[in-house]
Amino acid sequence: MLKVEGISVRRGGTPVLHDVSLALAPGATLAVVGESGAGKSTLIGAILGLIRCAAGQVTWTDAPAPKCRPALVMQEPRAAFNPHLSLRRSVMEPLAKQASAGDLNRLYRLCDGLELHPDLLDRRPNQVSIGQAQRMGILRALIAKSPLVLFDEPLSALDAATQKHTARLISDMQGQEGFAALIVTHDLGYAAAFADHIAVLRAGRIEEYSAARAFVEAPQTAYGRTLRDAAFSLGALERVA
Repeated sequence: MLKVEGISVRRGGTPVLHDVSLALAPGATLAVVGESGAGKSTLIGAILGLIRCAAGQVTWTDAPAPKCRPALVMQEPRAAFNPHLSLRRSVMEPLAKQASAGDLNRLYRLCDGLELHPDLLDRRPNQVSIGQAQRMGILRALIAKSPLVLFDEPLSALDAATQKHTARLISDMQGQEGFAALIVTHDLGYAAAFADHIAVLRAGRIEEYSAARAFVEAPQTAYGRTLRDAAFSLGALERVA
């Protein structure tokens, strides 16, 4: 289980996160929602161990979270890859060794699950579509069998049709691979459709934390109700069965 226990982060003397606590069970999905500047990306950096916490701690099954080698799917797909390398080299980089026959078989199984033709692996990032690049990022996150995958606004760079398709592929792959997923997003419709639990982050604090269905039916705070109502007015994604 991922445990974020009372972490606080300051940047240049300014508080960014305030006493944030979260928990994520193996195989489950937690969505952290909030507007720009709420501290979502800072939270990811703290979980990865890239940002130092002024207080609190992050653990994964009673060990520091970085030791579980969490994987990250970045917001901007093409920027996540070295533009001078083939996608194959970048995708296989997390293995940090010569790929075995088993690794290659797994690579092609994941490509099939993500609807990526293997020939795309021999292209560079600027030679594939944004949607394909995002799925390559997911492929790279999954190849090393990390028990925890962090998604930083994984749909925001995609058009509406590709967003919905990619969201369902992420959910399908999670069902197959069994990883825990922490998704930070401003898109409450996406969170409501695919997460088990939702945490509302506002100005660096957790304002609300509940099961996704309970949040959609009856938010506990005025801010939560505002987010919920806005998502419905825009047309939230339907929950995957």
